[in-house]
Amino acid sequence: MDRRSFFKKAAVAGTGAAAATALAAPAIAQSAPKITWRLTSSFPKSLDTIYGGAEDIAKHVAAATDGNFTIQTFAAGEIVPGLQAADAVSAGTVEMCHTCSYYYVGKDPTFAIGTAIPFGLNQRLTNSWFYEGNGTKLLNEFYATHGLIGYIAGNTGVQMGGWFRKEINTVDDFKGVKMRIAGLAGRVVEKLGAVPQQIAGGDIYPSLEKGTIDAAEWVGPYDDLKLGFYKVAKFYYYPAFWEGGPVIHAFMNKAKFEALPKSYQAVLQDACAFANSNMMAKYDAKNPIAIKQIVANGTTLRPFSQPILEAAFNASKEVYAEISAKNEWFKKIYEDQVAFKKEGYLWMQLAEYTYDTFMMIQQRNGKL
Repeated sequence: MDRRSFFKKAAVAGTGAAAATALAAPAIAQSAPKITWRLTSSFPKSLDTIYGGAEDIAKHVAAATDGNFTIQTFAAGEIVPGLQAADAVSAGTVEMCHTCSYYYVGKDPTFAIGTAIPFGLNQRLTNSWFYEGNGTKLLNEFYATHGLIGYIAGNTGVQMGGWFRKEINTVDDFKGVKMRIAGLAGRVVEKLGAVPQQIAGGDIYPSLEKGTIDAAEWVGPYDDLKLGFYKVAKFYYYPAFWEGGPVIHAFMNKAKFEALPKSYQAVLQDACAFANSNMMAKYDAKNPIAIKQIVANGTTLRPFSQPILEAAFNASKEVYAEISAKNEWFKKIYEDQVAFKKEGYLWMQLAEYTYDTFMMIQQRNGKL
């Protein structure tokens, strides 16, 4: 091959390589497009741990996509009121929200199962049911009927039973008590004689202060201390039998989520999983400190009595039977969760509960 022929062929080959490179660049750009979403939270920024779940999602998505996929986070009330966050996503007003599924039981009681139902799963079993059981699959089939797709993106662990102006020693003491309480728990305490009220987190304190309500549950020591409930109610009860492992969901508009590149969908799901585990870690670190401060402020800690828990348990079963008789979605998902719960607690009582009980005794005896 002479020099002229060689260089001519090399030039042609080089032109082809350059063309391929030129063509490849737009293809890469198309696989990582610049996308900006808006996320509305159901929580105020002052509640840094629960609101922080939304910020965790946004930070991880931006970092994993080199800033190509950004999510702007907005606190409750900045775009829509906190209890309308999922509605805004369904309507396409925003692409995404960070909220509790049970805020929307007025639309369908099945929404309650997505967060927590009375005497449901604890935090670990909740994660297991959503990640390894049928939780995510079944609920997303239901959420799709509302134009939503959801992934768990936070958990508080078992919550406190709430703040009361008066002592609750017997089931009869619930009669006439106006109580801020969310989800299906409202229907349960109603059977005990209470008058349930659904009020957004930021509105609970003024309602207690003015006497509009007599009692309120929110989350647990860290958030409750921040909200100052100890100033307007003396008695702090435990546990919240209605929230053994309540989930905070990231809801996306289903059509807009499915329009994302597959890589962005995966990144967003991973970011939700991080927010889920990180929120629980934060509460486990902050609640022990906060409960000491609450008691130091003069609060009286009280457990709900066994008769109260038994009455509430029985009332819960009645509520589930009533709903299941009329609602196929609820019946299907509830029965799946109950089956999972039976197996989960069969195991947990052997190792987990026995170990924790022994260690708690050591702590009480000052041996740790």
